[in-house]
Amino acid sequence: MTTYGQFCPVAKAMEVLDERWTLLVVRELLAGSTRFNDLRRGVPRMSPALLSKRLRTLERAGVVTRRELDGHARYHLTPAGRELSEVVDALGRWGMRWVGELGDEDLDPHLLMWDIRRTVPVERWPRSRTVMAFHLDGVDARAARWWLVVAEGAVDLCDFDPGYDVAATVRSSLRDLTRLWRGDLSWPAALRTDSVLVDAAPAVRRQVPDWVGQGRLATGAGLAAAGG
Repeated sequence: MTTYGQFCPVAKAMEVLDERWTLLVVRELLAGSTRFNDLRRGVPRMSPALLSKRLRTLERAGVVTRRELDGHARYHLTPAGRELSEVVDALGRWGMRWVGELGDEDLDPHLLMWDIRRTVPVERWPRSRTVMAFHLDGVDARAARWWLVVAEGAVDLCDFDPGYDVAATVRSSLRDLTRLWRGDLSWPAALRTDSVLVDAAPAVRRQVPDWVGQGRLATGAGLAAAGG
């Protein structure tokens, strides 16, 4: 581990945290991901080898613990790691306020839909199996269609038609749906300006904003209660 050669606590903390991707891995752990493949879905442009390396570094630093369950590794934050929720949330709020511009390279349908999937407020959905489709305009056809399936308290994300009746279809550009998810755009404004279109029966259409919600930082909830 590279050192700064300073006694300053900020410098000592950054010796652990300032390597590329490290805080994003912590963000994913705070968001509730524990399996290696789930962590990869949250950082899709990070190579598996580098993710393994960063996890080992965090484990040596006492931020992460690795446990075996049914022959598969699970990664969990230690108390020291969970305390980083305040740091990650503060960075997120700072980024929302001061670094708001989104370039095309920042838009990723896989990451967006994964984040939506893992924060779906299941308690607001009907008890019976309910399917919501997403059609993203201006995106490669292989990543333009997604389906959320909520049944028995569980959420599945499909990039192929699961074959069930669809209760509502959300249509938007990737940029506008990302802006909505981040909190740059509110649901009322998105629907009023047709930035996001919802094709559903009137009663269902009114519920879609509650069913989908917005990202944790958009709603102010942050990541403090998510992981562990």
